[in-house]
Amino acid sequence: MNARNAILARLRGATVAEQPALPDVAAWFEQRRRSENLSERCTRLRQALEAVHTQVFDVTQANWADVLLALLAQKGLGQLLIGKDTPHGQQLLGRPTPGLQLMCYEQPIEQWQDLLFDGVAASLTLARSAIAETGSLVLWPKPSEPRLMSLVPAVHIVLLDASTIHADLHAVMLAEQWAAGMPTNALLICGPSKTADIQQTLAYGAHGPKELLVLLRHAQGSQA
Repeated sequence: MNARNAILARLRGATVAEQPALPDVAAWFEQRRRSENLSERCTRLRQALEAVHTQVFDVTQANWADVLLALLAQKGLGQLLIGKDTPHGQQLLGRPTPGLQLMCYEQPIEQWQDLLFDGVAASLTLARSAIAETGSLVLWPKPSEPRLMSLVPAVHIVLLDASTIHADLHAVMLAEQWAAGMPTNALLICGPSKTADIQQTLAYGAHGPKELLVLLRHAQGSQA
């Protein structure tokens, strides 16, 4: 028997260790999950976001567009990038926006990348959901709202429905059935882009938006 066969014989004759039981992930989270209502999850998410310089504004279905336009005017932002054929984008397109240029993301990036990188002041995207435990916004990029919309403009505005705030990552993965299919890039955003040098000087906007604004949209009749 040559060396190769001897090695293979030893491998085939080795006793296979019994596979350990998989951990009960659901039970672990269930035992540690806080007992809180939607209002408490909203508060916890807001505190986590504001701790990292994210600005959060309470809005409703009726006034979110007015609040958005007022914020843009206050910050002197004259362009807003919106997704193609999105309900919130169409709502903006259907109303007068004096002093504001609405730009739809409807071309391949190769055809307008110079304008996107140098001529777009802010973007608006819809969050799929949020995670109270980590203060994370869940973005689900798709052709109507590509990932670049949340990465390139200096100001990123996120519209978030309060009813989609979950306790933790495990809860949101189950509720939204992530195992059934995910996009190429599922984004968890916790605040504006930031970095620090060796002297621990914190700078915003080096690798993405320097400002993150969240419009927390509450259901009609709930506290905003």
